[in-house]
Order: sequence, then C-alpha cells, then structure tokens
Amino acid sequence: MFSDLITSQSRIKLLNVFFQTPLEMFHVREIVRRTNDEINAVRRELAFLEKHGILSKEQRANRVYYMLDKNYPFYFDLLRIGAKSVGLGAQILKNRVKLGKIKYAYLSGKFVRNLPKGDNDVDLLLVGTVVLPEIALLVRNEEARTGTEINYTVMTEEEFSFRKTRNDPFIKQALYNSRVMLIGDEEALLNEK
Repeated sequence: MFSDLITSQSRIKLLNVFFQTPLEMFHVREIVRRTNDEINAVRRELAFLEKHGILSKEQRANRVYYMLDKNYPFYFDLLRIGAKSVGLGAQILKNRVKLGKIKYAYLSGKFVRNLPKGDNDVDLLLVGTVVLPEIALLVRNEEARTGTEINYTVMTEEEFSFRKTRNDPFIKQALYNSRVMLIGDEEALLNEK
C-alpha cells in the first residue's frame, strides 16, 4: 500500500486518482473533487509530483491539466504498485482470506493501464481453490464503480497445469501478455509444469 511508503495522505489520495485511470488528464478542480482535499494541499502535491517528474502538465486554453508522465523512469513500477493499492487489485488483497486458497492471481497489463482489449483478453486470472461468490461480488462492485466489464477466469491448480502442458491457446495467450501479479510468484506461474 502507498501508505506504507508515503506519509502524506494528500499525496496518496492524489496518486490514487491518477492510478485509477492512468491515461486520463485531470484539471485541478476535478482532482480536488475526487480527493475531497483542500485546493492548496492539492496544488502543493501536484507541484511536488511534477518537480520529481511523476506528473506532467499541459496548458489548454486557460486551464492546466495534469497526467502521469510516461517518461518517468519508474512509471510502470508505479502502475504496478497502484494496481495493488486501488480498485480491484486492492480489494483482492484485502479480502484474500475470504477468497479461498489462491496460488496465483494477476491483473492483465492492459487492464492496469486502462488500454483497449480484445474479446478474448482476460483482465483477471485466478488459480487455486477460489470461493466463486466472493470473487464475483468483488468484480461486480468494481464493474459498477468503473462502468466497465471485467473479464475474469478462475481455474483449479490441476486445470491450469493440465491446460498449460497441453499448450492450450487460451493459457498461452494469457501468459504471453503483460501482467501485474497480485498473489504468487510470476516465475513459478510461467515455469510451472
């Protein structure tokens, strides 16, 4: 969680806004509405994050818009942290015990970066003994919050291993794409037979 690394609550709330929709630009007033913070605190944090290269700004007419700067050396690392700190990733980690015995859980890179996806792309893959009603509830809540459909797949360890050894096209495609691991070791996921 960001709160483990960052002591400024205003900065945490501000970063959470950007990580929920990493490709969007926000005007200062919109950020104030979303964070429910004082405008001076928001401006101070925006200036700090811009100075350090995390955010960039763009002038449009008489307004200034801020966005995550893709040229920041740790941009993708921050997205991974953000995926585990807000939204569906945070809810899965928070409710891990209720969800059963999960060996692997990951969000697709396209989902984390809010990029367009194909019909067969999986946003969330869970491997293990999963309590289906619990994960379905988390997914429905996130769909309602974001207004987008989330494609997820749940498999037992045996099914995952079987399909992987058979070079199942679905599994090959799921493992070929970028991902953010929520639970489990990525090397083990890729090398498991």
